[in-house]
Amino acid sequence: MSRRRRIYEGKAKVLFEGPEPGTLIQYFKDDASAFNNQKKGTITGKGVLNNRISEYLMMRLEGMGIPTHFVRRLNMREQLVREVEIIPVEVVIRNVAAGSFAKRFGMAEGAALPRSICEYYYKSDELGDPLVTEEHITAFGWASPQDLDDMFNLALRINDYLSGLFLGAGIRLVDFKVEFGRLYTQDDMRIVLADEISPDNCRLWDTKTNEIMDKDRFRRDLGGVAEAYQEVARRLGILPESGPQEVPSAKMTA
Repeated sequence: MSRRRRIYEGKAKVLFEGPEPGTLIQYFKDDASAFNNQKKGTITGKGVLNNRISEYLMMRLEGMGIPTHFVRRLNMREQLVREVEIIPVEVVIRNVAAGSFAKRFGMAEGAALPRSICEYYYKSDELGDPLVTEEHITAFGWASPQDLDDMFNLALRINDYLSGLFLGAGIRLVDFKVEFGRLYTQDDMRIVLADEISPDNCRLWDTKTNEIMDKDRFRRDLGGVAEAYQEVARRLGILPESGPQEVPSAKMTA
């Protein structure tokens, strides 16, 4: 791990000062948590896998015109990112009823939704990341109406692209959570995708068997968590059959 000044440590990642102004080094840990940090554990190799998977997905999204904070992967566990002002709102896109959503509406897991549904949650472990409305977000100044419009539109574009990408790998994108930040330059400010996209914050099911391939395996004590993450990486074509190791950075393909 780079011996730089620690800026912030979360449940799954650590942020260190970057080599240049306006950059940070994002380090992926093997720590796992669920139920607002009530359940904790360690999944050996998870940080390496999430670093690779998130690198690949961020690069693909950048290629589709989605602005992100990602710059490049540095090594097995670290990537260089642009420093952004994180908006304290998690944006969740749901394509299929699952998890807390299914319980909240009394739906069977796996039930199709009439259309993709966007939800917002206030980022606060102390409060349990409560579900909030657009009115809460704008009234409390967490994001402006324009910020919110940008976040909503970007989240839908991310959903459209990733749904097709995962489907091509035999994976169903059930739902996912993303975070956004404000990237300031000398000329302007723009909203960009931040944090990560990985099996830690996506629900991914095998299209044929509905086998769970994400962090729900940890939440529900199903076992085989690292193996599921490895399978996602293999299907995306970014991990050799021998498992997580140091290999060249992901390359963009047409």
